[in-house]
Amino acid sequence: MAAHSQNVSFSALLDAELRRNAGGVRTLRAGAGEIIFQEGDAGDGMYVVDAGRVDIVIGAKDAEPRVLSRIGPGGIFGEMAIIDGKPRSATARADGDSVLRFVPIDDVYRVFSQSPDLMFSLMRDFSNRMRESNARHVEELLEAGRLSLVGRFAQSVVHDLKNPLNIISIAADLAGADETPRESRVMAVGMIRREVKRLTTMVNEVLDFTRQTPGTVVLTPMAFRDFVRVLLDEIGPLAGDRGVEIVCETRPPGVPVNIDERRLVQAFYNLINNAADFMPKGGTVTLRFALTADELQVEVEDSGTGIAPEIAERLFQPFATFGKKTGTGLGLSICKRIIEAHKGRIRARSEPGHGAIFVIMLPLAKSL
Repeated sequence: MAAHSQNVSFSALLDAELRRNAGGVRTLRAGAGEIIFQEGDAGDGMYVVDAGRVDIVIGAKDAEPRVLSRIGPGGIFGEMAIIDGKPRSATARADGDSVLRFVPIDDVYRVFSQSPDLMFSLMRDFSNRMRESNARHVEELLEAGRLSLVGRFAQSVVHDLKNPLNIISIAADLAGADETPRESRVMAVGMIRREVKRLTTMVNEVLDFTRQTPGTVVLTPMAFRDFVRVLLDEIGPLAGDRGVEIVCETRPPGVPVNIDERRLVQAFYNLINNAADFMPKGGTVTLRFALTADELQVEVEDSGTGIAPEIAERLFQPFATFGKKTGTGLGLSICKRIIEAHKGRIRARSEPGHGAIFVIMLPLAKSL
């Protein structure tokens, strides 16, 4: 809601015309909160504010009506219903004790016919008001979008944090009970450690997502073969804990690629972790490597059920969990941001008889 400043020349022209021939113009007084007209009423005339202030609101029957504009002394309101010949599109309510002049529709037509300048001035004033209204509306839509995103973000994160916290709570009770056998205590401690790792991953995903850029990316030339060795050493055991085996179908090339080792490992971890989510009974993730004149191509294929066509276009959107029971829905979105920070590209596809296939393209470095 914003205060509205009227076109002074229009107010002056209208006032001069009304003083020459008042016609059916009459003075009204409205107390604070008094309704002057309601949404849906017939457009039988327009109003001039001589003193006080009038709010133009919608949803006046609701507990908290929304104020569209605020009309002060010298301003007019109610002209829209005259221009378009339709019922009132909003409610006019006195913000405080106000003095108004009501100009019946016949007198409005009369003064406009006698003064083309007045009609032109009204159109200019009306256009300015529409521009202001449109600008406010766009800002409100953007704000609503931001609030919706925050709501989805909070809902997703809180829901997903509760599950591991509940497991940790149960495991802690089990481990701390005097009558718990040693084997069960060991199992409970393992559960706690596993869920702490899960929480850590989720928190890191949230932190990554809230950054405008995917962390500090420092690109350094590195033989891709060496990177793959580091990658398998780091995420191989983690994948194994979930029953997932990582297999290199082709040998990783030794070509130089500009890499931020820590961040690119995170991108591949997100892909493989996402694949594991869709293979609850375990499975295989296959890596394939190919070269073009200026790019390295890496295919990451899992042995799951593949990508449903209806979700393919939204796969890298934030909060896109697509039926998964765990995770924040941020992993693939973050993965895409990391790859793009490496000046690369990522896409996904699915073929009959195959699982999900993610293809990463990274530019080759000139030298090590």
